[in-house]
Amino acid sequence: MTSTPISGNDGAPDKFYHGRWYQLIFGIVCMALVANLQYAWTLFVNPIDAKYQWGKAAIQLSFSIFIVVETWLVPVEGWLVDKFGPRPVIALGAVLAALGWTINSYASSLTELYVAAVISGIGAGCVYGTAVGNALKWFPDKRGLAAGLTAAGFGAGAALTVIPIANMIQTSGYEAAFLNFGIIQGVIIFIMALLMVRPKVPKGIVPSVRVASCKVDFTSGQMIKAPVFWVIYILFVAVAAGGLMATAQIGPIAKDYGFAKMPISYFGDVLPLLTVVLSIDSLANGFTRPLCGFISDRIGRENTMMLVFVGEGLALLGLMTFGHDPYMFLVFAPLVFLFWGEIFSIFPATCADTFGVKNAAANAGTLYTAKGTASLLVPLTSLFAAKGDWNRVFIAAAAMTIAAGLAAKFVLEPMRARWIANANQRHSEAEAAAATAPQAARS
Repeated sequence: MTSTPISGNDGAPDKFYHGRWYQLIFGIVCMALVANLQYAWTLFVNPIDAKYQWGKAAIQLSFSIFIVVETWLVPVEGWLVDKFGPRPVIALGAVLAALGWTINSYASSLTELYVAAVISGIGAGCVYGTAVGNALKWFPDKRGLAAGLTAAGFGAGAALTVIPIANMIQTSGYEAAFLNFGIIQGVIIFIMALLMVRPKVPKGIVPSVRVASCKVDFTSGQMIKAPVFWVIYILFVAVAAGGLMATAQIGPIAKDYGFAKMPISYFGDVLPLLTVVLSIDSLANGFTRPLCGFISDRIGRENTMMLVFVGEGLALLGLMTFGHDPYMFLVFAPLVFLFWGEIFSIFPATCADTFGVKNAAANAGTLYTAKGTASLLVPLTSLFAAKGDWNRVFIAAAAMTIAAGLAAKFVLEPMRARWIANANQRHSEAEAAAATAPQAARS
């Protein structure tokens, strides 16, 4: 792996860590550290409810608030990144992420819990939008892989800390886990921010020829006027909804099925089944992102979408059918995450392919709000499954994801091909007109 030094980024002199592969690694580390704000949340739901008896639906509203704020403000944060560079935005995200979990550790009312969700959501969005936008800009030749590796940090990052967090909750209480991990994560992200610079692709790097790419750079305002954007957005919402349900509710599901605390041998240690499942889920969620991003760079975005979205639907039906057995739960829960997590690499890459790379951070951030829209369904799942019957939730989520897979191939693919071809044709005509203008003036 080579890294080409650059200069003129944020006024910094040439440094070896200014190369694009180093910058990618810094973004991955930041994503891994901020991931717990989402993926470890399920560990805190039952302890908070046991202490205050607020009800799981009310507590899970905090999760939805976090996701909505994290996603719906990313376009603004992406615009800030495009304008000012990654360093100040990620530094702000580090401070807010740490502050949000600190407030969680002292929260004694739902209002305080919701305020913490807003603050930590802004912080997570600053980190997420910046890291993904940077990856898309640094790697026009490997957009799917770069976005996948970056998103893998967010998907798999919790795997490194979910067991320590679960252990601290058991030994010291959930309040200590919020406080200690919030501060540690915030400090390290802040340090990473100081090392990051504006993207500047080394000479000779060109977009991949295997994936159709738009030569025109559309702004977010122009993008949202395009029908093809809304097709992409709806597909994102449909698939994200099922995965977010599993992310937020895997703990309550395991408890309702009666084996959340069942002891399981895991690499020589004996841990509760839920803790083991969350660790494996995070690994699967992270692994699929660069893998499917790499595959989509080669076989096309929509072909990859069809395969994995249908697989997600089948995994959800498998969890519904066989998940009451604890060992089948250990199989199908990670499969749900394996087939779901790739949306966070495929969709940003698709967005950059379709609307250009100049405004990639803001555009990908605008598309990322689909995750927030999908999160609004999470509290409803608690109400639908109030008596421990999750079948309706699984069937609805599976139907949406399978339909999305088919729509990606048969609706989005031809629609996006026409959009890119038309945009590139207009671009070529404009270039030709500009080239002939001086000759006409001389004659």
